[in-house]
Amino acid sequence: MRKLLIVIAAAFLASCTVGPNYQRPAVPTPVNFRAPGGTAAADPTSLGDLKWFEVFKDEKLQELIRTALEQNYDLRDAVARVDAASAQLGITRSDQLPGVAAGANISTVRLSRNGQTPLPESFVRSQNRTFGGAALDLLSYEVDIWGKLRRATEAARANLLSAEENRKAVMTTLVSQVASAYFSLRELDYQMEISQRTLATRKDSLGLIQNRQAGGVATLLDLRQGEQLVYTASETIPELQQQIERTENQISLLLGKNPGEVLRGKILTEQEMPPEVPAGLPSALLERRPDIRAAEQTLIAANAEIGVAKAAYFPQISLSGFLGGQGTQLSSLFAGPSAVWNFTPQVAQPLYVGGRLKSEVKLSQAQRDSAVIQYEKAIQTAFTEVSDALIAHQRIRESRVQQELLVAALQDRTNLAYVRYRGGVDTLLNALDSDRDLFQAELTLSQIRLNELDSVVQLYKALGGGWQQ
Repeated sequence: MRKLLIVIAAAFLASCTVGPNYQRPAVPTPVNFRAPGGTAAADPTSLGDLKWFEVFKDEKLQELIRTALEQNYDLRDAVARVDAASAQLGITRSDQLPGVAAGANISTVRLSRNGQTPLPESFVRSQNRTFGGAALDLLSYEVDIWGKLRRATEAARANLLSAEENRKAVMTTLVSQVASAYFSLRELDYQMEISQRTLATRKDSLGLIQNRQAGGVATLLDLRQGEQLVYTASETIPELQQQIERTENQISLLLGKNPGEVLRGKILTEQEMPPEVPAGLPSALLERRPDIRAAEQTLIAANAEIGVAKAAYFPQISLSGFLGGQGTQLSSLFAGPSAVWNFTPQVAQPLYVGGRLKSEVKLSQAQRDSAVIQYEKAIQTAFTEVSDALIAHQRIRESRVQQELLVAALQDRTNLAYVRYRGGVDTLLNALDSDRDLFQAELTLSQIRLNELDSVVQLYKALGGGWQQ
């Protein structure tokens, strides 16, 4: 009979958890991601499922990312936040268990023979008296009948999971930031190479013009135009050098290091990217992106806090007491006559608090509603980012193909223009125009190649890749 009563009481306590149980909001998801040509193919494989070192093949870039994952300040702070949330969960969960403290005391007093009520000398054998006590105290323990403490533990556990997902989101962002900065650095290096090569070519052309002027074939105007091209190419080099050094400092900061030089790997045109960038299924995105999972855990915590607020309407039952002994001799401290104990159950029922409890419930419900909105927004933002990245990758690739054709045409035009100028068939103006157009087209192609690489980085990030170990 006693066991049956215990089972019934346990079932009653488990069922008396006030507040709503969490249910994931129904958020409509598209069948496919929007992409050029309509929608992306419904392929379950996704670029986001790959590990970051399977996407970025440059060994030097891999070294930079590994260093960043170990030393980056934002990521280290995110790890500390996870530790703090874990400790907070332990603190909150401990409230569900009774606390016991041990205590002991010894006091010695001296009695006065000449006090206000002096005792006869024959009665007081000794003026010194020693008293002692030892006890186990039952700290104030709240009986969680209405599930207040269980809801608080549920909220703390969700906050811990949210902190862990935020750590993964920081990893995803960090991997993309390092990769983007590294590709920008290699693009600036490539622009520097173009500028130095163009400068060398223009110096050779200027030498040709100077020789032709000395022979009376070229004019002073031709000479000044040739000098203009040399100075224009020379001017871009210090500016590019400044951008290179600033980008190196940016990468050093991401790596948690002092400003310094960054080691390079493959040049811009040799960077390997996946031949295909499948997006995968939109439904899988909800489980892969850590920021969406973090938003859901925040929602779970806010939902549990409603139960905590509602439990304040009901009586609060707490238990306290102690068990021990008191006596004048240590040997008999725990004997029967020296035993003392106390057990104090308490019940507190709020009667009137000026509408505070009602307002706290409304506050927790409003915070839950806000968390629902943030969760839904995180999902819609993810779909938009993936679609934008897919569109950018396809359109930039198309632009790069056309720009490569333009550069090839301009290279032929420039070569032919200088051949005709040396042969005296054409003017220097056509050759100089061709040189300027080629220089600008090569710089533009370099930027487009960077944009194409960065589109893969952004798509990988939008798909939730980068946190996988």
